[in-house]
Amino acid sequence: MIVYDKVEQLRLQIKQWRENGDTIAFVPTMGNLHAGHLSLVEIAKIKATRVVVSIYVNPLQFSPGEDFESYPRTLGADLNQLEALGVDLVFTPDNSVIYPEGEQRSAFVDVPVLSHIIEGEFRPDFFKGVATVVLKLFNMVQPDIAVFGEKDFQQLLIIKQLVQDFNLPITIVGGETKREADGLAMSSRNNYLSASERDESKVLAETLQIFRNHIEQEISIKQAESSCIETLENHGFLVDYVTLRETSNLDLVSDVQAVSNRSEDKNEMIILAAAKIGQTRLIDNLKFTI
Repeated sequence: MIVYDKVEQLRLQIKQWRENGDTIAFVPTMGNLHAGHLSLVEIAKIKATRVVVSIYVNPLQFSPGEDFESYPRTLGADLNQLEALGVDLVFTPDNSVIYPEGEQRSAFVDVPVLSHIIEGEFRPDFFKGVATVVLKLFNMVQPDIAVFGEKDFQQLLIIKQLVQDFNLPITIVGGETKREADGLAMSSRNNYLSASERDESKVLAETLQIFRNHIEQEISIKQAESSCIETLENHGFLVDYVTLRETSNLDLVSDVQAVSNRSEDKNEMIILAAAKIGQTRLIDNLKFTI
């Protein structure tokens, strides 16, 4: 496994692979890898002949007061896991490579509409940071395929929009959310949870299932949402949102029947949620069809 931290090294290697007829799949990460990340690597291995993984903690994805400095950095362990999986190249740039003039002087990317709803309402600059670093990494790696986790579903749609808007010759593939045995979606931030918080955290996934059940029982969306928020609050969560959306564009679903009547085919919807327990903010989602 090759490890590079300079763009020039990376591009030379990519050029050599392409001359040999290889295809490139790319998995961008912020490190502190868990089974969810590794499942994306497995998808990448199926989709292409060469796999590139990046490890970079992007400062533009953290608002003031968030956990940039304390975000877990475990490069040695990450490299060991990736080598065991047969990854071909790991790109480990630092800030001077990604933002040569400093992140505040960098050009940035803002995907309209999608970036400013739901998660974007609570973290206004988050998706600007995501879109900017992803476009930079795409330009550096120049992959044929890029794989992202569906746990960050809004992010996945934004990246697909970015690729479409900039006419990038990259296929975006979503990887299924990986969960702990009790249903908690895997995340690097789960490491922040105390023992008691970790025990309560499983309620988030359980609550999304309750929301779905309410919808299938034709309980009103507002009532289902209120019930789920109340359940989370009773378990110590501070809720940012629990919302029902269409998977195609994240439009708010206010009338399930109206959405269902648009087509004879089944319509896929998604429940998105974000809530804090203690000092740890968790996100999750649940897709289903009506």
